[in-house]
Amino acid sequence: MAALQASSLLFASSGSLSSRCHRGTIAATIKPPRLQTSTLHLPIPKLSTGGLAEEMELRSITVTTIRNTPTSSAEINTTTTRPEPEANDSDPKVIKKVYAIMEAVADRVEMHRNIGEQRNNWNCLFLTSINTITLSAATIAGIAATSAVGGLRSPILSLKLASTLMYLTATGMLIIMNKIQPSQLAEEQRNAARLLKQIHGEIETIISCGNPTVSDVNEAMEKVLAVDRAYPLPLLGVMLERFPSMVEPAVWWPQPRRRTANSKELGVKLDCNGWNRGLEEEMREVVGVLKRKDKADYLRLGGKALKLNQILAITGPLLTGLAAVGTAFIGSPFHGSWAAGLGVVAGALASIVNTVEHGGQVGMVFEMYRSNAGFLKLMEESIESNLNESELGRRENGELFEMKVALQLGRSLSELRELAASSARKGEMGEEFASKLF
Repeated sequence: MAALQASSLLFASSGSLSSRCHRGTIAATIKPPRLQTSTLHLPIPKLSTGGLAEEMELRSITVTTIRNTPTSSAEINTTTTRPEPEANDSDPKVIKKVYAIMEAVADRVEMHRNIGEQRNNWNCLFLTSINTITLSAATIAGIAATSAVGGLRSPILSLKLASTLMYLTATGMLIIMNKIQPSQLAEEQRNAARLLKQIHGEIETIISCGNPTVSDVNEAMEKVLAVDRAYPLPLLGVMLERFPSMVEPAVWWPQPRRRTANSKELGVKLDCNGWNRGLEEEMREVVGVLKRKDKADYLRLGGKALKLNQILAITGPLLTGLAAVGTAFIGSPFHGSWAAGLGVVAGALASIVNTVEHGGQVGMVFEMYRSNAGFLKLMEESIESNLNESELGRRENGELFEMKVALQLGRSLSELRELAASSARKGEMGEEFASKLF
């Protein structure tokens, strides 16, 4: 009230007051009078010149208090301390572990690639060497048989010995080659290099997205170790069985773990997470087609390739062994006629069988069918693990998952939905294969 009275006195004693109006705005210029203390003794209260500054400072403190939300008033007066890291900040140790795993995976990729090339060279060198030895032994056996017919007894023994030793050498090399199956070994290393390269890309994606967690580290470790178990590098002791009694899909992934709900990562509400009843029915139909058609077909073809490889693996050494026995009896008065034919013909047949088995890379074909069946099995488990999860928030995002399934099968989204609709209408009668990729 005293300030209001002082303000009115100042306006009343003002000598000049000029005002100007322009486009609805009013500008006023006030010239306060010079007060002389000797003549004027009015009780004018002192105006506080620092009130505005104090008010602005108070507002600044209020805004800062609201933003910082201290738990007590004592926190305002404390000294400046380092702010605590936010919840989404990554632990430096976790990042170092992720990079260490990525470096190990890159080293494994190069290792499997180099060893795969080496074992592919084994297949070519073994094939060429064994065929050369076998055909040379057959030629020498024929020369020995001709010398025996002509009555030349002196060179027969040396020719017989040379041909027999060459056949025995070819038999031993064939047994070793059929045991390790170099073409199948090379295919295993190619698959391992491809899978490890895929894991390397997934780790790079995790790092680029930021904020890797301990769960990401453990999952990457499990994937790498699962590939090591599925495609071992050593040959002795841990080599995969080459002629199993039953054809089963290759397994190179760890057991699926329950996903944790993370709405910030998914970017959607956890109540739906991109899933609906229609998408669930579509995925169930896709799983049914994969089991009935694709995986069953690859296992059937893998079984045929395995049987053919078994027959050829037994026939090759058997023929070279018989050829060695035949050459040993060349020139004999009782068995000379059939021994010469056995030594030459069996050697030629052994060369043909060896070319079909290892030149045609039947072991590699079997491993390819087995790995394809494993890829389809992985898709089945991935789809079923999402469908069996009752909490939608713990599933992988439905729209993203549908796109992944379509790409893995070499289909567009519309083609995938048409496949599911066709399977629902026709059932097992006349349905097509799910995969168009291979």
